[in-house]
Amino acid sequence: MSDQLFDSDRVSAGARWRDSTFMRIVREPMGALGIFLVALVVLGALFADFTGYSPIKLAMRDRFLDPSLAHLLGTDHLGRDLFTRVLHGARIALGVAFIATGISFIGGLVLGMIAGYGPRWLDSLLLLVLDSLRSFPTVMLALALVTLTGPSLSAVVLVVVIANLPSYARVVRAQTMALKATEFVLSARSLGARSWRILAVHIMPNLVGPLVIIVAMDIPVVITIEAGMSFLGLGVRPPTPSWGSILNDGYAFIRESSWPAIAGGLPIIIATLGFTFLGETLRDHLDPRLRQDG
Repeated sequence: MSDQLFDSDRVSAGARWRDSTFMRIVREPMGALGIFLVALVVLGALFADFTGYSPIKLAMRDRFLDPSLAHLLGTDHLGRDLFTRVLHGARIALGVAFIATGISFIGGLVLGMIAGYGPRWLDSLLLLVLDSLRSFPTVMLALALVTLTGPSLSAVVLVVVIANLPSYARVVRAQTMALKATEFVLSARSLGARSWRILAVHIMPNLVGPLVIIVAMDIPVVITIEAGMSFLGLGVRPPTPSWGSILNDGYAFIRESSWPAIAGGLPIIIATLGFTFLGETLRDHLDPRLRQDG
């Protein structure tokens, strides 16, 4: 009898795994390709130290070498291995993307729930602040912050947070206002549940899914912003490798060799396609309005 119960539990666990969100995404061609490209970028960032080269050490005798087994993407104008610099640049891009979107996610979730569930005056005040932040063009905001603080990763993160947090908060606010009029929220309120408990237990779980979809779709945008600011000299400072700075070096020396420009642009394309495909598939499976049973 115990063996039968064990077998049934094992079968049910296997069925849950096959029906999990991850397996449903993998079965989609676009989702599988997105996971593969994202995993490629993440693994490259994790194992960047195992190439055998330094991303900043100069080797002037090896300037503008073509791709080979020794240098998979060739070398730049200072003889540095481009493949190593691209992998270390992935750490910068992913670090900025995850930190900035994480802060925007948490801040937008908290402020959106407060605005949507709180009193009218607080909602109006928060909307005024959020709309004021959204009114600043991203490029002008970046220039202003860099002028005040100087080029740095912190400035890039701050630009992304200011640009994205108001949009997240507005989405959460709209969903919260719709949910607070539902029967299960009204029932919890009639039973004397505190506001913070209603927000944490009854409302927030229904907000995380849609917000995760938006975050997944925004990660390639953040990567592009970081690369663009580094390309313009407003982000990561040399000799720290960044996809934007690699692309800038490639543009400056395009007549000598095209490989630095290719090495700077190719990872941006791969990361953008990977996170976009993954975000599209997540939206199809997590958004109840788009989900199709069977």
